[in-house]
Amino acid sequence: MIRSLTRPRAVLLDWDNTLVDSWATIADALNLTLATFGHAPWTKDEVKTRVRKSMRDSFPKLFGDQWEAAGRVFYERYNRIHVEKLTPIAGAAEAIAELAGAGIYLAVISNKKGEFLRREAEHLGWARHFGRLVGALDAARDKPAPEPVLLALEGSGIAPGADVWIAGDADIDLECARNAGCVPILVREHPPEAGEFPSHPPARHFADCRALSKALESL
Repeated sequence: MIRSLTRPRAVLLDWDNTLVDSWATIADALNLTLATFGHAPWTKDEVKTRVRKSMRDSFPKLFGDQWEAAGRVFYERYNRIHVEKLTPIAGAAEAIAELAGAGIYLAVISNKKGEFLRREAEHLGWARHFGRLVGALDAARDKPAPEPVLLALEGSGIAPGADVWIAGDADIDLECARNAGCVPILVREHPPEAGEFPSHPPARHFADCRALSKALESL
């Protein structure tokens, strides 16, 4: 990992399992969908390992030509439960407020459907801190493509590059940062294992977003 970093002008954050804990909700809606279409349910560990890409990039492989119907089942269930089950990760609210208060441009880039992302941000009272909340289907392509990054920075006067950190808990976030020419930041409890991200290693690892915001105070 790169140890020398300069203070970013922008931090683009992942949403699910970076700022909010969504595994229970995702597992609930996904397993209902799998069962509806004759597939075996996934364990929570399988959900955590296998759920990375947006629906339009992942469901065709899971459900074939029934993927759009499967998507409707998933979204119907998800829509009913996602706000009531929404759980902020400890320290996330403080981190967002600290970063915004430090004058850093904040945005979210997520592979969650955009309307759900924005509803959750409003429910938590966090939307005011973000210049943009970019979800799946908002850009021409979803993460790890660079289009969500460009959309998130639109109107900020900041271009993708070394001034922009992309922070998230999964390989797809690091790959997105590489594809957009930005700085990849891994945010999760456990540090990366040796050789875990051979083509897109993180520049830095933080256990959570609060640790990230505190580290920026010294840059």
